[in-house]
Amino acid sequence: MPMKRQGNYTLPFHLLSLFLLLVTFLLCVCAGSVAIPLRDTLHTFRELFFGLKPTGTNAVILRSIRLPRVICVGLVGSCLSLCGCAMQGLLRNPLADGSTLGVSSGASFGAVLSLALGLRIPGLTYGTTMVFAMLFAFLSLVLILSLAYALDRSLATNSIILIGIIFSMFASALISLTISFAGERIKSITFWTMGSLSGATYTQALILLVSLILGSVILLSLCDELNAFALSEENAWHIGVHVRRVKLTVLITVSMLIGVCVSIGGSIAFVGLVVPHMLRLLLGPGHRRLLPASLYGGAIFLMLADLLGRTLLSPIELPIGVVTSLFGAVAFILIFRHARKTERGIGNVA
Repeated sequence: MPMKRQGNYTLPFHLLSLFLLLVTFLLCVCAGSVAIPLRDTLHTFRELFFGLKPTGTNAVILRSIRLPRVICVGLVGSCLSLCGCAMQGLLRNPLADGSTLGVSSGASFGAVLSLALGLRIPGLTYGTTMVFAMLFAFLSLVLILSLAYALDRSLATNSIILIGIIFSMFASALISLTISFAGERIKSITFWTMGSLSGATYTQALILLVSLILGSVILLSLCDELNAFALSEENAWHIGVHVRRVKLTVLITVSMLIGVCVSIGGSIAFVGLVVPHMLRLLLGPGHRRLLPASLYGGAIFLMLADLLGRTLLSPIELPIGVVTSLFGAVAFILIFRHARKTERGIGNVA
């Protein structure tokens, strides 16, 4: 009976999520500095589906600018939200995220370093930036966990988050130092550090899609293990979970996804913090529901944030990273307050 009830829950949930995702996608494609009627949008999509080349100003805007941008924004949102959900489950803390743990800052420093030095891998347009972002994301995570272990052998999540925040400040200082020596590249690098997908391409969308498929397959296969981590690492080990292998798999996968997102969209904070936490309040802590929901929720959240950045002060465009940071800073305080109240409630019951 419980399995049947879960199945009845899952299908309507996926259908509703897909519907909301589709509505948000159409809204973001149609709206902007140039509003495009829904009828023209659907007509352009139909022509693209049958391999035709749409003509007209609206069709060109859709095909060349808005469509690849919205697709990339949605994919980045899904990746970052999925990473945040996995890290919160692994570290058993709702404040865990690539931005709060310093992984995003480390990835940003690696990408900025490659851009400032003008490094290139032959045959790969985005290869160098992406490789540096992924490498520095993983090295940052290893360094943060090593420092946390040296200071606190129990690897308390509060210690990890505190060191992550300190490392983020250190990485931000290194980024500023690198930018000061960037010369004529300083303008593009500065705008990139604020997070933007204004120049997104279909090639980048394909890279993000492949990365998301690989990352989601790996992380979704670890739902039961992440649920076991909710009790404690010791209990997870006692019920047969290979703790070290699972942690390493999750951390490498998260580093890969964050590195790809940062190399393409720049620094976009708080998506992995806000979305999984809100969904956890609605759906509960079970990762079999929470991880797929994070895929949908992250895409919807970031597409709406990008739409707000494009339209709020039109024709001036706000970088998407600025919008998410403004919203995420408030959400971070609310989440921290809720977490403290929960801890006090547990302490009073005890």
